[in-house]
Amino acid sequence: MTLVPPLPGEDLLALLVQVATLLGAARLLGGLAGRVGLPAIVGELTAGILLGPSVLGQLAPEVSHWLFPPRPEQQHLLDAVAQIGVLLLVGLAGTQVDLEGMRGRVAGVAKIGVLALVLPLGLGVGIGLLIPAPVRPEGADTMVFALFLGVALSVTAIPVIAKTLLELGLIHRDIGQLVLAAGAVDDAVGWLLLAVVSAFAINGGTSAAAYVAVGGLAIFLALAIVVARPLIRHLMRRASATEDATAPTATAAIILLTGAVATQSIGVEAVLGTFVFGLLIGSSTAPPAALRPLHTTVLGVLAPIYFASAGLRINLSALANPALLAVASLILAAAIAGKFAGGYLGAGFSGLPHRERIAVGIGMNARGIVEVVIATMGLRLGILGSEAYTILVLVAVVTSLMAPPLLRWAMSGSTETREERERGRRVVATDAQSALDRGVGE
Repeated sequence: MTLVPPLPGEDLLALLVQVATLLGAARLLGGLAGRVGLPAIVGELTAGILLGPSVLGQLAPEVSHWLFPPRPEQQHLLDAVAQIGVLLLVGLAGTQVDLEGMRGRVAGVAKIGVLALVLPLGLGVGIGLLIPAPVRPEGADTMVFALFLGVALSVTAIPVIAKTLLELGLIHRDIGQLVLAAGAVDDAVGWLLLAVVSAFAINGGTSAAAYVAVGGLAIFLALAIVVARPLIRHLMRRASATEDATAPTATAAIILLTGAVATQSIGVEAVLGTFVFGLLIGSSTAPPAALRPLHTTVLGVLAPIYFASAGLRINLSALANPALLAVASLILAAAIAGKFAGGYLGAGFSGLPHRERIAVGIGMNARGIVEVVIATMGLRLGILGSEAYTILVLVAVVTSLMAPPLLRWAMSGSTETREERERGRRVVATDAQSALDRGVGE
């Protein structure tokens, strides 16, 4: 076995400086956001934007290059830290979804998920067919570009939704459960559609890779229900019964990361695996207190690093071009209107009152880093040019920042039902979450 040399001291130092800077800035701006009535996620995303090419890169490029060296291997180290954070965050959100309570709302979740997926997908495809160069690259296939744009506008960012619902104290409410479940449906279908479009772009019309991804996900879900569910229940029960207080936390983390491994290995986004396995942990008999240490670490440390690092990839200076800004405004309006209309109509068909329909439409709108990941993939495959990439990043930023305050407004004055209060007592309460809740005025 060949021994791999350890991480060079220079690279380790750079990583430590980056993590400390991002975490410090994210916590500082997250706290400031809380003081003005915004969830901490707004400040955490802003921290990354200020430290990234949009601000620091323009004002002090030498400092920016020193703090974030433009070396792929260095960027990959920071990405690895951020990815662990987002995977555990999504998994913990899954543990708080009330599967038993959702059984009576399957139809509502399906209506919201389907309409919130189809409407922005159709708008995106229509706009993509009409957009001229340079937003649509000269060498890109028009239909593939249009399909890719449609899929990009139809996704929902589970990480942003999860943290927003946690911070606003809505994760246990019926609205929170509906939005989170419908967002998971949208993400699952969206990634499958993305696999199909990417396969066409890579293989010139053949979709063997897409069929493999779809079949693999179907097998994963079947095994999760038949095999993983009883096994996870057994593992969490045994871990909770030991005298080692760290056993449940470590066991839950291992389970969540195993779910990520399973879906990533079949070509489907890793967050879907952690979310599904989080659902299974939540349906086990493990006491809620067993996950408190993991909640504290993720919400207080890892999640802020993740959201701040997401802002580093955003360069808003490209929008100085008036023509590009006009097209960006059109796509942004279509993205927001399509998602909102889909969520609002789906909630209406489910019998929800007007104010809660608005909340669902708002909650489904957050795209977050998922949009950035998709945009980066399109750029790498040659489907998108730098202009279209910038526009999709703008959609990610605006929709993620607008969702928390609007969702707070939509749910203001609503009262909890008895079922929601009972569910709220089962939700994991952590010191970190309580601090965040106090910071946004809950």
